[in-house]
Amino acid sequence: MKNIVKDATVEYKPIREWREDDRPREKLAKHGASVLSDTELLAILIQNGTVRFSAIDIAKALLEKYESLAKLASGDISEFRHIKGIGKAKAITLAAAFELGRRIANDADVKGLVYRSPDDISNYFRAKLTSLRTEVFLVLILNARNQVLREIEISNGSLTSTIVHPREVFRIAIAEGAASIIILHNHPSGSSAPSKDDIEVTRTLVKAGKIINIQVLDHVIIAKDGYSSLLALGYI
Repeated sequence: MKNIVKDATVEYKPIREWREDDRPREKLAKHGASVLSDTELLAILIQNGTVRFSAIDIAKALLEKYESLAKLASGDISEFRHIKGIGKAKAITLAAAFELGRRIANDADVKGLVYRSPDDISNYFRAKLTSLRTEVFLVLILNARNQVLREIEISNGSLTSTIVHPREVFRIAIAEGAASIIILHNHPSGSSAPSKDDIEVTRTLVKAGKIINIQVLDHVIIAKDGYSSLLALGYI
């Protein structure tokens, strides 16, 4: 467990006893979020400390452990709970906040991407997906002009027909008003060759899409050796 080291000569005071201008929440309300440090913003998410450690102390411990916000955002709930003062509720709050940040960034970045060929998808997602250690399944929502509107993560783990179910994929596609979708995932093994499960999932989703009139344009598998297009391979 990560320990928080404090100078024994410094008297501990909870944040509520600080000067009002120094308290993160009051500071944000008065001056806006942009003036707060990373530590202060994290402290607001953490909300409260423990008997001996303030939310600021816990936020500092998080940043010391992960070294940067980017690394911290990639942590998971179980890792956050190794920090003294962070229980399940605080860990969930942090994970939710970082996921919202990722979704905002993804939505802003992916809009405007137009699908003309599998190369377009591979070029855009290659750096992001080849760096992951687990298999991630994404659905891209497209409009009638083949412009990508949203990127949605459906599952994180091995790709099987039980994890990636048509009901979940097309529930989101319908809610987003998709004209068509592209499905894609990574192979951490390094080989982009489709597995039996990849082919089975593709065929199942293509059939389901035909029933509800949302076309599956392609299924792109990205790995360190390149990519595979199941459309080009004849499975769509």
